[in-house]
Amino acid sequence: MPSSPAPSIAALYADHLTALLARAATALERGGFDHLVVPSGTLHQQVFDDRDYPYAVNPQFKAWVPLTRAPGSWLVVTPGARPKLVFLQPRDYWHVVPDAPSGPWVEHFEIVVIRKPEDAQAHLPKNAARCAILGEAQSALGHYGAYRPNNPQAVVDYLDYHRAFKTPYEIAMLRRASQRAVGAHRAAERAFRAGASEFGIHLAYCQAAGQDANELPYGNIVALDRHAAVLHYTELGRVAPDPVRSFLIDAGASHAGYAADITRTYAHDTAGEFQAMIDAVDAAQRTMCAQVRAGVDYRQIHLDAHLALARVLREFGILRITAEEAVATGVSAAFFPHGVGHGIGLQVHDVAGFAASDAGGTIPRPEGHPYLRLTRTLAPGMVVTIEPGLYFIDMLLDDLKAAGKGAALDWERIDAFRPYGGIRIEDDVVCTDGAPVNLTREAWAHAAG
Repeated sequence: MPSSPAPSIAALYADHLTALLARAATALERGGFDHLVVPSGTLHQQVFDDRDYPYAVNPQFKAWVPLTRAPGSWLVVTPGARPKLVFLQPRDYWHVVPDAPSGPWVEHFEIVVIRKPEDAQAHLPKNAARCAILGEAQSALGHYGAYRPNNPQAVVDYLDYHRAFKTPYEIAMLRRASQRAVGAHRAAERAFRAGASEFGIHLAYCQAAGQDANELPYGNIVALDRHAAVLHYTELGRVAPDPVRSFLIDAGASHAGYAADITRTYAHDTAGEFQAMIDAVDAAQRTMCAQVRAGVDYRQIHLDAHLALARVLREFGILRITAEEAVATGVSAAFFPHGVGHGIGLQVHDVAGFAASDAGGTIPRPEGHPYLRLTRTLAPGMVVTIEPGLYFIDMLLDDLKAAGKGAALDWERIDAFRPYGGIRIEDDVVCTDGAPVNLTREAWAHAAG
C-alpha cells in the first residue's frame, strides 16, 4: 500500500498550537494567573546616539507565531478563549512597515492591528495583576508601567522546561533551518578552497544563506589557521594568511524563528595529517550522535566524548599517557575545554538545560566540567547539538606545563599541529523513540544528492 502523505505545515502548526495552549493553561494554574501576555519586544536605542540596536524578538513570543520582525506587538492567551495577536503596523514613511500577518497560522488567532505601540493596552486584559507577562522590562505599557513584564518563576519554569520537547511542527522548522545552513556551509567551503579571506568567506556564507548577520541566529565563527584555537573567534580577518592550512566554520541559519547550529573543519591539504585528524574526530562525533537516545544522561555523552577525543590524541602521538589517564588527570580538558553541546530550538542555546523538573531545580554539571550547557536526561522530542572539539590553545597548554603535567605530552607533535588551530564538528540531532535523527547529516546528504 502507498504510504500516507506527510502532514502539511498547516496541520503541524495546528497541533503545535494545541500543545502550547495546554502548556499555557497548566503554567497559569501553577502561577495563579488568568492570562498569559507576551510582548514581542521593543527597539532599544544606543546610548548617546539616535540609532537602535539590532532588534531581537522575545523567544516566548515567537514560540507561538512565526513573526521575528514585529516589535511593539503583543500576544494574549486566556484558557478557553481564542488567542489574540495585537500586531503593530505603524504609519511610517521612514521605515518599511511590516506586512500584515499571513500564512496558515493566522486562522487560529484573533488579530488586532494597531498603529501606535501604546494602542496595545486597550486590547490587553483589563486587570494587569491577573496576567503573567513574559518579556523585557522595556516592553512595559500603561500608567506607571501597569503592564510591566513580571516573568513569574512558576510560569517561566514550566514553559521553559517543556520547550525542550519539540513538536513535529518545530522539528519541521528546525529541519528547514538546517537545510539553509548546510547550503551556506557548502558555499563557505568553496570560498575557502578559492583562497578567500575570513571576511570573504563570511560574505559568501550570508549570500548563500540569504540572511545577513542580524538575521542569522548567532555571529558567524569563520577561522583560518591558528584562529581556530579561539573558541568564539568572530574578528573576520580581511586578508587570508599565507600559507593557508585550515578552516573552521561555526555558523547557523534561521527559519521561522528556529535555529540551526553547525560546525565543520577543513584542511587545505586533504591528503595530509591534519585531514586525518579531522577524519578521526568526525568518526568519534558520529558515535556520540548515535548516543542521542531516550533515557540517556546527556552528561554521560560529554564524559564519553572526553575519552574518545583523548584516544584521538593518543593515536596521533600527542599523548604519552593513556587516554584514561589523560581524562582522569584533566589533561584532556586542555584540548577539549568546552561542553559537548546544548539544546537548540527557538534559541541557539535553548533554555532549561539544567532544569530538574517543570517546577524548578537544577541538575548539576559533572565535577570539573564547568562549561557544559545541558545536564538533562534525553527524551523523545529533545533536539541537541553534538560538538566535540580538539584545539591547540597556547594558554591552556602553558597551564598544563605550569601544573607539572608537561611530561604527559609530546611537545614536538603539539608544535606540528599548533599552526592548524583546532577542530570542531557539530550536528543538530533529534531524540526519538528509536534511532536519533541527525538533521545536519540529513541535510548534507540531501544537498549532495
